[in-house]
Amino acid sequence: MDQTLRAQLSGVSVATLATALFKRGLRNQVIQNVRPVAPKGRNMIGPAFTLRYIPAREDRNTLAEFRKPTHPQRVAIETCPPGHVLVMDSRKDARAASAGDILITRLQMRGVAGVVTDGGFRDAATIGGLDIPAYHSRPSSPTNLTLHEALDLNVPIGCGDVPVFPNDIIVGDDDCVIVIPQEIVAEVASEAVEMTAYEDFVVEQVKAGVPIIGLYPGTMPEHAEAFALWRARTGR
Repeated sequence: MDQTLRAQLSGVSVATLATALFKRGLRNQVIQNVRPVAPKGRNMIGPAFTLRYIPAREDRNTLAEFRKPTHPQRVAIETCPPGHVLVMDSRKDARAASAGDILITRLQMRGVAGVVTDGGFRDAATIGGLDIPAYHSRPSSPTNLTLHEALDLNVPIGCGDVPVFPNDIIVGDDDCVIVIPQEIVAEVASEAVEMTAYEDFVVEQVKAGVPIIGLYPGTMPEHAEAFALWRARTGR
């Protein structure tokens, strides 16, 4: 992933990105009911590498499945490229875990940028203590085999009611996760950087007692002039 683009996305919030996407007609890009296992104070950024689960069938999903070197969940852990984000379609079902701390630790050691599921993680407290950003619905102890069958790797999926295509750009902050179509990520990131600069200016103004009307959104010329001076002073 382009490092300039990664740097731009590291300094903007999911909320700001959501507004930039909304301007382009994309209303449903924030993954629903997914939150950080533990806040990291930095953005998770990377292209999507996907894993799809389907409902488990008892004769196909015994503990013996984990012994197979071709088991898709294990293969996902070993083949998700460094710098990517592993995104799992767990059917919005956290009754069984999408993965546990051993697998997430392996992702961290392989240089994966983060992991997202619309289900749950087992060993969530341990995962929260890792350096890798991880997002889920809630803690869940049962193994995925009890309810989910890992089936497909790096195919289009749905995660938290959002379509995710391989290599879409995933950004997560301490609130939530958003999916940016790869084709428009450069323009969205550039606009989000500009929006963030103005929002930071607005926060300063509001703290100084300036009324919000005409300031946010900026519709009065005097605020545009003050923003230009602020940018010159701050180098933004």
